[in-house]
Formats: sequence, structure tokens, C-alpha cells
Amino acid sequence: MKKTINNLAVYDFGNKRNPSIIFVHGFPYDHHMWHNQIEALKDKYYCVAYDIRGFGESKIGDGQYTMEMFVDDLFTVIKKMKLSKPVLCGMSMGGYISLRAIERDQSIFKAVILCDTKAEADTNDGKLKRAAAIKQINENGAKKFVESFIKNCFSDITLEENRKVYLDTLSRSKKSKTLGLKGALLAMAGRTDTTTNLPKINIPTLLIVGSFDTLTPPNVMREMTLKIKSSEFGIAPGAGHMAPLENPGFVNDMITGFLNNQ
Repeated sequence: MKKTINNLAVYDFGNKRNPSIIFVHGFPYDHHMWHNQIEALKDKYYCVAYDIRGFGESKIGDGQYTMEMFVDDLFTVIKKMKLSKPVLCGMSMGGYISLRAIERDQSIFKAVILCDTKAEADTNDGKLKRAAAIKQINENGAKKFVESFIKNCFSDITLEENRKVYLDTLSRSKKSKTLGLKGALLAMAGRTDTTTNLPKINIPTLLIVGSFDTLTPPNVMREMTLKIKSSEFGIAPGAGHMAPLENPGFVNDMITGFLNNQ
């Protein structure tokens, strides 16, 4: 069922009496990227997913986004949906939001799942790449940018053997609005570094990464795992940066096993 909360499109699945899990998608996607996980979990968990400000069916606003604004939105959804101790699940940009959210107040979460993401803020080189991306959007348009960006998010295996997943994702993402894309790029470039908070995380944590992820390579997430006390780590075979879509069976098994132990 779709709801509108603070101009965000929010969707819920399953029985509200069940333990809750909230999904935060990556850039430049929408809540649909979690459909495999929601389908696998909705019978035992109350699943909530939403479109981040500027994406999917959520309002764009002025496009002047910050990571703190995205975290505020997450907290607002949790409060308005009356979620009690939800499990937080974020991927890529959604992982940045999740890491900052638990830095601000981890006490409201039961556990956290981080997919294909990292704690480090952008380096100077990373900031220049964000700036170049905005320039590309300005000069060539949003669709051209999305086409070039998303291809790098999938492994060669997926592009060759499961092309429909890539094409379906590309088709949805090409609907992204220019202002939303540029606003999110600015927010990611300006985000704070959450690395020093990793040892302070005291809730159960699961980290998952695609074996062929070139944007947040396995060694980056393995290093994160070593810094987090109660953490588990899994590498999704054959997947690139989009492990939840590229190898949903592995990701679902990891998540289900993790949740069963909580």
C-alpha cells in the first residue's frame, strides 16, 4: 500500500504485527530495487520501503539536498509509520544514509544490513567525479548519464546472462528527474565520514557485497566488518554493485539467516 509522508512515497508490505524492516534504496534507483527481498520477507516481517526524496514517486522539491536531510526523512518515515525497533537495510547511497542514521541514534534500530556501500566520505577525487557527473547531466541530459552510470553497476556476468534484470532496472532509472539526480550527487559529495563510528556500533550488523563490485569492492566492506563488533559478512557470487538484484537468492538467504538469529 502506498502512503505519502512528508512528500515521500512510502510503501508497506505484510502484517504490521510482525517485526519490521525498512529498506533504503541506492542511487539512482527507487524502492523497486528491493522487490526480491520484500517478496521473500513479507510473510514474516512488516516490510517498509520508500522512494528517497527526488526519486521514484517522491517529490523533488528544490533539489538542494544534504545527507542530513535524507536521514531526517528516514527518521520521519519510521516515526509516522510507528515502527518499533525496525531492522534498517540500506544499499549504496541508502547505506550512506543508514550509516549516518545509526551514528545519530542507533538505539531506535534492532539491527542493520548494509549492501554494497562504504563508510568513508568522498575523497577529493571522488568529489571531482560527482562534479563531473553533474556536468555530464547538464550537457547531455539525465537519461544519457543514467545509461552510462548504471552499466557500471552490474557485473559482466549479469550483463551477459541476466540482461533482463539490467534492462528493467535501466528502464526504471531512466525516469529519474534531472534535479533529483543532481541533488543526490551533491548530498553524497557533501556527506560526512562515518568510519570512526564503526567500532561504536553495538547492534547486530550484516554486510553484503557483490564479488565483482567495482564501486565498493569486497575488500572495502571486509575492512568495515573488521571494525564492527557484532558483524557478519557475505560476498554475493557473480554480482556487481547491485547484489540484491543480481543475486537475490544469495542475498535473501544471508538476510533470512541473519534475521533468524536476532
